[in-house]
Amino acid sequence: MSLSLQIGLLIALAVFAANLPFANQRILLLGPLRATKSLAWRLAELVLLYFLVGGVGLALENHGGQMAPQGWEFYAITGTMFVTLAFPGFVFRYLMHRKH
Repeated sequence: MSLSLQIGLLIALAVFAANLPFANQRILLLGPLRATKSLAWRLAELVLLYFLVGGVGLALENHGGQMAPQGWEFYAITGTMFVTLAFPGFVFRYLMHRKH
């Protein structure tokens, strides 16, 4: 698998994972179906999915060669990017007014 394909797949996975907490009412996709899931649950899922996608990225980097050391700046930027990728799901869930 080429490096550009790996990066593209990782970005697609990040977009999917960032919007996943806002797309359903189940806790961690496996839990019980809830009438309404609180924002706190959604944010907790978002943090967990951030670390899962980061783990996939780390595995891809390790598979490709030497891993580069990361400081706090890397995690601050990638966390902010992950939250930014979650914005469409947040808008769909909380800001769009739907007729009941």
